[in-house]
Amino acid sequence: METIQEFYLQRERPRVADLMREIRTRCHQQGYSMPNFRTVKRRLVLIDAKTQVQRRLGAATAREQFAPVRANTNQVDLPLECVQIDHTPVDVIVLSERDRKPIGRPWLTLAIDVASRTIMGFAVLLEPPSVVSVALTLTHAVMSKDAWLADRELEVRWPVYGIPDLLHLDNASEFHSQALERGAEEYGVKLDFRPPGAPHYGGHIERLIGTTMGAVHLLPGTTFSNVAEKGDYGSESAACLTLLELERWLALQITGVYHQAVHSVLGRPPIVAWQEGLALRRQPPRLPADPETFFLDFLPGETRLIRRDGIQFSHIFYWDNILSPLAGRSPKPVLIKYDPRNLERIYFLDANGRYWPIPYRDLRHPPVSLWEHRQALKQLRADGRRVVDEKVIFDTILMQRKIVESGRQSTRTRRQEERRSQTKKVNTLPTADARAQPDYSDLPPFDVEEWND
Repeated sequence: METIQEFYLQRERPRVADLMREIRTRCHQQGYSMPNFRTVKRRLVLIDAKTQVQRRLGAATAREQFAPVRANTNQVDLPLECVQIDHTPVDVIVLSERDRKPIGRPWLTLAIDVASRTIMGFAVLLEPPSVVSVALTLTHAVMSKDAWLADRELEVRWPVYGIPDLLHLDNASEFHSQALERGAEEYGVKLDFRPPGAPHYGGHIERLIGTTMGAVHLLPGTTFSNVAEKGDYGSESAACLTLLELERWLALQITGVYHQAVHSVLGRPPIVAWQEGLALRRQPPRLPADPETFFLDFLPGETRLIRRDGIQFSHIFYWDNILSPLAGRSPKPVLIKYDPRNLERIYFLDANGRYWPIPYRDLRHPPVSLWEHRQALKQLRADGRRVVDEKVIFDTILMQRKIVESGRQSTRTRRQEERRSQTKKVNTLPTADARAQPDYSDLPPFDVEEWND
């Protein structure tokens, strides 16, 4: 037992064969006869399994394997009491909308209602998980799906909606963002984070991701879960779906298959569990007054001064006549929101809680994404530029786009082109001219310098 404790139960994880050699060496040194293999194995069996794992693999692994799996501390009985959100790369190659050539695997963000197991919403993007992924998924989850389904020409029902009481999340950076914290506070949503190193706390969303990817593996162009499972299957040559077509397929898979199949734990389909749970709620699901405002509330934001030449954000100037009464006279920075997919406009939050879209001051500039913007700044700094202005940035982005256009035969450049085309498709709020103008009648007049002839 001494050799087992000193040699075998160590983080280096020696094999049983190594243990036998060490015992043979020690027995030879001390003049003892060598025990046989069965005797050593019986001694190993006597050691507590948890102790073996803790000594050889560490305390965290031992907790994961042997600690009792506790239910979420928040009792979940009815729909919208708890919603889990998580991301996963989709195990399928998608094609460019433009030339239907492979551009790689997208990312999927899913939201599941824990009580009913219904899928409340999702977002599928080429971008890695981010604040935007969360905002899009939350907006899709909370709002009615009728208009969304009609836009995609899908004649199915998805009657799942409402502001959740609690969001259960992992510890990814996008879930600890100020944007999510501000938005959750605004709508009275509590945030609950699973303990680090405890994946079973997010078991519902993890199982849903596994179920969804199992269905995706039947699609042409699937990458499967691993290289061994994929074998010699040519994912890129078999791929046949664009990002939009994959989105439509996922919506049909959710509404026509997953929601309708009997859930093994619930004993009934998730959509039935949702409807029965809603009937037991004292109040109907909460809805935000305006979907666009709800979405913007969860986007990243910065504080900026409104200067006489407008608002400067990321080396770009923005202006709209709506700013005229405040330009140069507001002593405190104001909150502005931005959509990283399209920096063509930012959104100014006024004192009444209304967002006003503020476009480029120079309207000749093309729409660009934050990703393109950062790439341009990176290139300029690599070229030794210490001071940059917006003209230089946009000129650099346009030159980079020409390079992408000339090299579109490679998958990487096609993916960049597709991301740029997505920038143009981002839905934006109506312009300020199309909305009622705010009342600035209480503001004091500017001090006017008098000129004498």
